[in-house]
Amino acid sequence: MITVESVSKSFGGRPAVDDISFQANDAEILVLLGTSGCGKTTTLKMINRLIEADSGNILIDGKNIRDRKPEELRMGIGFVMQNSGLFPHYTVRENIATVPRLLKWDRKKTEDRTEELLSKLHLSTHLLSRFPNELSGGQQQRVGIARALISNPPVLLMDEPFGALDNITKAGIHAEFKSLEELKNKTTVLVTHDVQEAFELGHRICLMDKGKIIQTGTLKEMLYRPENDFVRDFFAANRLLLEYKVTVVKDVLPFLLGFEMDFPEDSSIWTVIQKLSADQVNTAPYEQMVQAFNRYRKLQAV
Repeated sequence: MITVESVSKSFGGRPAVDDISFQANDAEILVLLGTSGCGKTTTLKMINRLIEADSGNILIDGKNIRDRKPEELRMGIGFVMQNSGLFPHYTVRENIATVPRLLKWDRKKTEDRTEELLSKLHLSTHLLSRFPNELSGGQQQRVGIARALISNPPVLLMDEPFGALDNITKAGIHAEFKSLEELKNKTTVLVTHDVQEAFELGHRICLMDKGKIIQTGTLKEMLYRPENDFVRDFFAANRLLLEYKVTVVKDVLPFLLGFEMDFPEDSSIWTVIQKLSADQVNTAPYEQMVQAFNRYRKLQAV
């Protein structure tokens, strides 16, 4: 859906993005991950031409974005930023209706779609008449997501969308975000510096450093097939927890012979052991699952 070919961008003669190429596939969440200043936000903003690339090409659905007017291009791209980016002088209703007004939707269509999204994002319709400063951080972020999704764009860009939230609020929104049916037919590019968030939400990760892409791969490839020491070291501090989260029951079944279990095969080992650890009497299933996981991860070690 999105193809970035040999794209570069400099500011004041210093490269912010240096000859990068990657693809974001249809209906996947691709995470641009890296520390501050690595070029990930600049890359994201070049996709919707908030920043113009110096060289290279960016294609969306096979069409070069330079062949379209920026405002026309952005009509088909949802954009969510840190701190929600809501217009402070607009009510929640007016904020969500920003794109429908530009598209000249009739009032009934806008209201129906607004109520549909509020329901999916667990927001009350009583909030529609409020202003952003009257909402909690989590509510503001949900409204920002609703505004980005209302016209059902095929592409969604998210720039550190949950960075300003506390961990408890963030965990709740992550769960809601992952369960949104709306995302299953969209290509999403998510920028974050949070490794846990990248693994929680992403299908693939594009790890950046100093304007370059160091490695792109699935969650397991980043952990078990790092291309160099930089990639290995980047995930080292969180590695064991990340391995628990990316490993699923199906992966460890060969080491669970005779183990009776009612967990779906796509359940993460982290989720399973959290539930098994609640049984303080019968600890054998927990111990068996941990042993099976350890045997599996040893085979993956690099």
